[in-house]
Amino acid sequence: MATITHKGNTVHTVGDLPRVGSKAPEFKLTKGDLSDVGLADFAGKVRILNIVPSLDTGTCALSTKKFNAEIKSLQGAVVLDVSRDTPFAQSRFCKAEGVDAVVTLSDLRDRSFGKAYGVELADGLLAGLLSRAVVVIDSGGTVVYAQQVPEIGTEPDYASALDAARKALAK
Repeated sequence: MATITHKGNTVHTVGDLPRVGSKAPEFKLTKGDLSDVGLADFAGKVRILNIVPSLDTGTCALSTKKFNAEIKSLQGAVVLDVSRDTPFAQSRFCKAEGVDAVVTLSDLRDRSFGKAYGVELADGLLAGLLSRAVVVIDSGGTVVYAQQVPEIGTEPDYASALDAARKALAK
């Protein structure tokens, strides 16, 4: 269990992020067209999981737009933006904000991702949503970077995540 904060108040996740060097857990998430996809559907690519509580918040929107801009220069990589927002809300957000390079995925239907990746919030005002985290997975399915953002309202360390993705692409 990770101990983090939301607006300065202590909250907990149901577990911990996968460790660097470990095999990334498989998942089942829902795309905007309501089809389900898993980690294996993006095999052969470096995957950056941008995990957020909700695209309806300022920090989540900022991180999604930042990764959307950055991924365009990383051939062979994909950003999977994961939240428990409905696929319809994710699609509306992307259309309204011009987000066209990340893949938004919802954990609303299956709800196993949050537990498998240790990011479901166990308590606090946002209990049941996902914490803010970034996980980078290389093309072979190994975790090469993981950041549990310590304060939910804070942006992730983009530079370190993107550096890990670039190093994974260079292998």
